Amino acid sequence: MKTLIMIAAAAEDNALGKDNDLLWHLPDDFKRFKKLTSGHKIIMGRKTFESFPKPLPNRTNIIITRDQQYATDHENCIVVHTIEQAIDLVNNEIAFIIGGGEIYTLLEKFSDKIELTRVHANFEEADTFFPEIDESVWMLTKQEFHPADERHKYAFTYLTYTRKSTTLSN
Repeated sequence: MKTLIMIAAAAEDNALGKDNDLLWHLPDDFKRFKKLTSGHKIIMGRKTFESFPKPLPNRTNIIITRDQQYATDHENCIVVHTIEQAIDLVNNEIAFIIGGGEIYTLLEKFSDKIELTRVHANFEEADTFFPEIDESVWMLTKQEFHPADERHKYAFTYLTYTRKSTTLSN
């Protein structure tokens, strides 16, 4: 069965980042992201892909772009031009949608689950946002609080949402 999971870290105001970069540094969240996504396909927009120094290892990087000329010669990277093409590359497996803001908005209706790290702060300077979670569609099934500490400037909570309806658009 195909399972699409949106994974993100978003502030209380749904801020994701600014100028194609994160607004915080949360080492434990990075570890969780790596643990959950390793060995799976990850779907992202071109700007998100270009924000990494290199493709994320041990994952198939699926890059969505409107630019028909866009190409990459990196291994484990596939360039597509529509969300449908990206979804078609996911067979009977789990794939993670990793951003950015427009990709989350476009792929939410196809998603089965959301793994959200809610950063307990607001960032007025942000220019990219996670979509509002509609509680008539999504049910919170798990949460785990992480306080601020010497390695984490902000407190945060891992939130897992599952789609309430069994009828999916994919």
